Amino acid sequence: MWLHLDQAGGANCPDPVSTDMARIGILGVGAVGARLARQLVSTDDDDVVLRDERRNRVEMVAQSLGERASINRGALDDPLDVDVVVLSGPARTQTHLAERFVRQGIHVVSTSDDLTDVKALLALDSQARERQVHVVVGAGFAPGLTCVLAVHAAKKFELVDEVHIAKSGTGGPACARQHHRALGRGAIDWRDGEWDFRPGGSGRELCWFPDPIGPQDCYRAELPDALVLVPAFPGVRRVTSRVSATRRDRLTSRLPMLWPTDPEGGPGAVRVEVRGRSEGRGSVVVYGAMDRPAVAAGAVAAVASRFIVDGALNRVGAAGLAESVDSLAFLAELARRGVRAAVFEGESQA
Repeated sequence: MWLHLDQAGGANCPDPVSTDMARIGILGVGAVGARLARQLVSTDDDDVVLRDERRNRVEMVAQSLGERASINRGALDDPLDVDVVVLSGPARTQTHLAERFVRQGIHVVSTSDDLTDVKALLALDSQARERQVHVVVGAGFAPGLTCVLAVHAAKKFELVDEVHIAKSGTGGPACARQHHRALGRGAIDWRDGEWDFRPGGSGRELCWFPDPIGPQDCYRAELPDALVLVPAFPGVRRVTSRVSATRRDRLTSRLPMLWPTDPEGGPGAVRVEVRGRSEGRGSVVVYGAMDRPAVAAGAVAAVASRFIVDGALNRVGAAGLAESVDSLAFLAELARRGVRAAVFEGESQA
């Protein structure tokens, strides 16, 4: 049975982050970028500066947001007068943009869940540290919310042995295409101190997500979750990630995506299973969340941006949220915005 975290003893939450106004640049106003912009304007009273090569799309989004939104028609990598830049464009478009803004001394938040993007963004760590700049890597549904849930679950253990991530659903057409490609590419997990490479579409596992998503067959894919989780858990033995898929998804994953997708993405969910030891006994904690992935990803990126503005991140440089935030404060702020996590209450054996 799934219970919201506040029902399971997590009601004592910190105060919300400050409401000091900030100026946030958003590069890419697809399903995630548009939701992110609305979060910042409506919840935080921030000013947002929008950039997107699709002129009609960016004008429509800006008009819907009102006077706090403006459009900058420069090239994507032109300088911006903002506190934070959020990169919410398609996969394989974010790395060079992040590098340009880091050189300009501007903080960066990336929503990409592409393995190549995440590797390259993490490699900016030394440059970002030299300039005292934050680069938040994987600030989405998964990785992103899953990283925060994993760290939160880890607080129940003296030693974390394993972290297993599963996700279902996509945030829009670009996200759907990315997940389609990922299923046909090699997966990377962490096993006993080294990287473990396996074929995409292998390793079928039935994963139970919060209702109404429920049980889904999940498979290995080219997912970056282990790259941002392993540094946060010294000594962890295994870190894996899987994505839900149908038989059609697996059979066509190496072909172009031939069917239409929901412009805003349908409902989705994430599941985070952490195994560890406390007082010599092994146990399991399972957290999850159900929402539209674009909505949840927009909220995660918005909270990450606010944490940067408020000086609430744990470290400078390039890292995932698992290394960067206090999990309780982050989850409390997400809950204030309507994104609520749940804990699975049942019998588990480790």
